[in-house]
Amino acid sequence: MIHHVCIQTNSYELSKAFYCGLLGFRVISETANFHGRSWNAWLREPDGFLIELQTAKAGGQFSPACKEAEGPAHLCFLVEDVEAEARRILAAGYDHFRRKEGQTVYTVLGSKLCKLVAPEGTIIELRDTTEL
Repeated sequence: MIHHVCIQTNSYELSKAFYCGLLGFRVISETANFHGRSWNAWLREPDGFLIELQTAKAGGQFSPACKEAEGPAHLCFLVEDVEAEARRILAAGYDHFRRKEGQTVYTVLGSKLCKLVAPEGTIIELRDTTEL
């Protein structure tokens, strides 16, 4: 069982708004001046998945996320209808999708999915099936 994923951000308020406002997480704990960091928060989505969201230590700055970096490449969340979810996110004014051949929602190995980029650069994949 995975407990949480920690996401570091230079854009704390934008990242918090993205995960809470667009993806349905809620803040369950938020601490200022946490071990030398301006902010550390715990966000929970309705099914219980946790994200620990934190800023750099005082005076620090994180390097931008890069798809060529080693380590986790994206987070994937299951949604009821990926096309409807993409439309909802676009209607909310968020248009930072990774498009494939100009399409927001596309098919990979028979499964529809979309990918969007969070304010701190994390790639978020949405799909409506567990089928690969």
